Amino acid sequence: MYAVIETGGKQYRVQPGDVIEVERLAQDNAEDSKKASKIEFDRVLMVRDDEQVKIGDPVVSGATVTAVSVAEIRAPKIMVFKMKRRKGYRRRRGHRQDLLQVRIEEINS
Repeated sequence: MYAVIETGGKQYRVQPGDVIEVERLAQDNAEDSKKASKIEFDRVLMVRDDEQVKIGDPVVSGATVTAVSVAEIRAPKIMVFKMKRRKGYRRRRGHRQDLLQVRIEEINS
């Protein structure tokens, strides 16, 4: 069984036991982020069982994916460089995205 979920403007194909990295979600407070918390994704675009496929329009009604947060991490740094030729204009800037590692527990369809 697997599902396609949408979070943070991106789509992920998940099945129970997978560990994925999604854009960091808002936590209730700092104390809750230290312990494992349950996360429920309700934007499920597709669910596939052993015998059937459910495709949403745009989401599958009543379907949810339950996950547990594993860690808060940061993506590798990317460099953003702007330049205009022959003008002496150069700007360099870096960016690191905050990510949340989650482990998929179950898919409810």
